Amino acid sequence: MSLNAYLKEMVASPVRTLTDEKIKEYGQDILLRAKATKGINKKTSLKLARLSENGFEKLTKEHELDALVTPRYDVSPFLAIGGFPGISVPAGYDNKGIPFGICFGGLKGFEPKLIEIACSFEQATKIRKPPSFKP
Repeated sequence: MSLNAYLKEMVASPVRTLTDEKIKEYGQDILLRAKATKGINKKTSLKLARLSENGFEKLTKEHELDALVTPRYDVSPFLAIGGFPGISVPAGYDNKGIPFGICFGGLKGFEPKLIEIACSFEQATKIRKPPSFKP
């Protein structure tokens, strides 16, 4: 399913396509390329499902893990393609003051647990600073 097809099916969202979000204004090259695709074909989708079941899902269930934790957001594409929830929160700042995050990912249906973990991390670390918008 393509992202535009997904957005079109949303019941409560005013956004129906990627261009509704004015992505050209913000230089979202990746989203523009995504808009041009037709989504994942059935063969690839089945292969991804099999890999997820025999990999991430199996590992998480066998070891009774609440979440996969990774620095930054590099695991986000894996989570998204597999249909798994993920949440990223601020984790620190580099030597130039640029923020970086930590990503918590989990199994389908684990969204409440991930939100709880992410919220607890934020409250424990108090890393997040309100953003300043500089042109």
